[in-house]
Amino acid sequence: MDRPLGIMLVDDQPERAQMVCERLRAAGYRLLAQLSSAEGLLFQVERHRPDIVLIDIESPDRDILESLAVINRQAPTPVAMFSARGNADFIARAVQAGVSAYMAEGMSAERVTPAIEIAMAQFRSYQQLRLSLERTQKQLDERKTIERAKGLLMAKKNLSEEVAHQTLRNLAMSSNATMRAVAERLIEYLQSEN
Repeated sequence: MDRPLGIMLVDDQPERAQMVCERLRAAGYRLLAQLSSAEGLLFQVERHRPDIVLIDIESPDRDILESLAVINRQAPTPVAMFSARGNADFIARAVQAGVSAYMAEGMSAERVTPAIEIAMAQFRSYQQLRLSLERTQKQLDERKTIERAKGLLMAKKNLSEEVAHQTLRNLAMSSNATMRAVAERLIEYLQSEN
């Protein structure tokens, strides 16, 4: 059985925070921490390792967005932000900082569960996209390195492209290394040959 989601709530309105906490517990969520401000948010996320962070601050500022951007880079975590600040520029900056779901109305007990579901789905989708992009970039870098090594072999050893490729492949197999690793060593060797 899956364990209930662990939630960190950041809300500067104590009465609303209390109602939301009650709603979260009633819905089966685990409340890991309840903060009244976003001060030290990065530390708190590292300390509690929530499955999701819910934020409703009366006046979210650049500091919150900077903290969220650091969290997004260091320990990606879904974030649902509720704010009466609905201008497009702030929303764009919030999403860029790693906010998975932005609700341009304040938090309420009724909206919290759908917001969590939206944030979790958006976060998973973004993480899959990010991983796919990283894999593609790695493959592209690998291909560039191999092509560069082949080009150097062709130029310095007067080989055809096919023979240069076969040479790389044979070196990789005989040294039990990847073609990229062999290509990197070969580039270094051929460039120092001058």
